[in-house]
Amino acid sequence: MIRYRAYAKVNIFLKITGMRGDYHTLSSRFMQVKSLFDTLWFEPKSTPEFEIRGNFDCEVHSNTIYKAYKYLQSATHSDNLSSFFENYAVCVEKNIPSFAGLGGGSSDAATFLRMCNEELELGLSVEELAEIGSNVGADVPFFVYGYESANVSGIGEIVERYNEPLIDFEVTTPELQISTPAVYRYYREHLFAPISKEESTRLEATPSREILASINSKEANDLYNAALGCYPELSEKEGWFFSGSGSSFFRIKDDTHG
Repeated sequence: MIRYRAYAKVNIFLKITGMRGDYHTLSSRFMQVKSLFDTLWFEPKSTPEFEIRGNFDCEVHSNTIYKAYKYLQSATHSDNLSSFFENYAVCVEKNIPSFAGLGGGSSDAATFLRMCNEELELGLSVEELAEIGSNVGADVPFFVYGYESANVSGIGEIVERYNEPLIDFEVTTPELQISTPAVYRYYREHLFAPISKEESTRLEATPSREILASINSKEANDLYNAALGCYPELSEKEGWFFSGSGSSFFRIKDDTHG
């Protein structure tokens, strides 16, 4: 059975642009981290229940892969899909830390959707898969499209490829699981200051290396100060940038870091 890679991502910048109902709208540059990925594959099993094999700290029904399966099922009504998962388990070799701002769960869900579409010949377009994925989580469409670098806006559903060389990142994740809803809530209650359309347009047009060279980590990510306020045990890391709502930090790998 073919093995698929579910890559991590970092946010080069993440700026809040406003609210849409209960959701924050954003302008962000996502970039894949090619050196950090989970591996997914299917293997035969003997019991009919939907089964995910891997080192997860949540119930099957709370797993993003299971949620992706349920949304895919309701979108396609495919008997082939249901019968396949009565006979096959989803296997995941986890390397991306959870609750770390690296999109691990979203990447797994997106990779699962692409696997199902290819292996079971469901015939869905990438746009249809992205729409199904958006029900699972805001970051899922980015991973469905598979772009190495992209500008992501709206509440995550608008994904536009950004053509630039992929950067090799060093990533470090503290032993701290961060709740994304808690960080957003703290931001909304204490720090809410959406950027202008002009500013987001400027950032979206600027190459990632240029952005990282010209602004500091707190300017790059509106959620950094919120995460620090929400989690006093989170330590600042000089010279590193903050990904998503945390807790991971990243920097460009180069000779100066050995």
